Amino acid sequence: MRPELTRMKEFYICDCAQVENQTITSLFVVALKQVKSKKSGELYLSLVLADRSGQVQANMWDNVAEAISGFEQDDFVKVKGVVHKYNGRWQLTVHKMRKLGESEIDYSDYLPKTSKDIDQLWQTLCGFVESFQNPWLKSLIKEFIADDALVAAYKTAPAAKTLHHAFVGGLLDHVVSLFTVCDLAARNYPQVNRDLLLSGVFLHDIGKLHELTYQRSIAYTTKGQLLGHMIIELEMLHETIARVPGFPEELKVLLEHLIISHHGEYEFGSPKLPMFPEALMLHYMDDLDSKMESMRAQFEREAEFDSPWTSYNPSLARPLLNPKKFLEKGLVNSRLVEVPRAAVAAAAANAVASSNSGANFGEETNSGEVKVEEAEPVSASVGDVEEKPVSSPLEALQRKFESHKVTPVSIKNH
Repeated sequence: MRPELTRMKEFYICDCAQVENQTITSLFVVALKQVKSKKSGELYLSLVLADRSGQVQANMWDNVAEAISGFEQDDFVKVKGVVHKYNGRWQLTVHKMRKLGESEIDYSDYLPKTSKDIDQLWQTLCGFVESFQNPWLKSLIKEFIADDALVAAYKTAPAAKTLHHAFVGGLLDHVVSLFTVCDLAARNYPQVNRDLLLSGVFLHDIGKLHELTYQRSIAYTTKGQLLGHMIIELEMLHETIARVPGFPEELKVLLEHLIISHHGEYEFGSPKLPMFPEALMLHYMDDLDSKMESMRAQFEREAEFDSPWTSYNPSLARPLLNPKKFLEKGLVNSRLVEVPRAAVAAAAANAVASSNSGANFGEETNSGEVKVEEAEPVSASVGDVEEKPVSSPLEALQRKFESHKVTPVSIKNH
């Protein structure tokens, strides 16, 4: 029986903004450990520490000799250090650290997990399978989900090590998302066999159950390193088809092609390019869903950054623009422009009102009479001081641009 935990984690990496320039003591898993040299030739430790809320770069500059042999990559450690920002990103300068004992580890603190309801996701998946019209494909997929061990793994496995849906429940999250978008897309293309396409969705990453391990951190198993998830999926497919007597050979070949072509390009690991409509759609929808998740996750990780531009995204090979931040920043700037204009208009209106009320009595004539000048009619643009409220950041930007327009002045001919 596992001993009761004696230490619970209180600080998470997502809390960095609350403790900037403060000393913290917390527990992490070592996602990366490197020994590097300073310019002076002395050694220092460059680490990536992780918990379920994210990762942070950490450097240990002093007392390195004692720490180097005290822990390894993928170990759990207790760390004392200062949280600060460097080049706009959070870092941790480590002062002390030690390897944790088994009784101090709660694995749920370290692996990120989908925020969605796992049971609800599984019910949605099963609902799609029940809607299949093809009896062979329906029987095959139901044969997979009759395996309790497989179901338990399918509910918890990540969809990737780092690129997308790299968290507990990520595979199920990804597959349900793909079921939804592929179901919609298939309605627009009558040549697409919906049941075949959705079967490919269920199977295309099922080998991740054996390719990845995720007890301490997400990493590749030996089998995953040597074979890859596509080969593993073909093995799983053949074993399961053998339990469905009479399964058509033609359907088997199509499913095999869906599996081995879903990466879409030779350079991305596909032995074959997609050669029929369902295979092509699976590839593009899979690629789209993974890229959209990669963007969402990066926006979430860098939510506290002021700039609408993110740091470099390795999986997409580019920095990203967060349009929400970009438009909100434009809205703030547009308000700074609009307020002075409104103030000027209000001042002009007040001046006209004062003139109309008789505050200025005009000039006195030689006869002693007072000549009162008639006020010019107030234009609608001056009287209508309050503008319509801004309905969106885009409208605010449009107003801002309009405020900078220059009206040409006619030139008199001499």
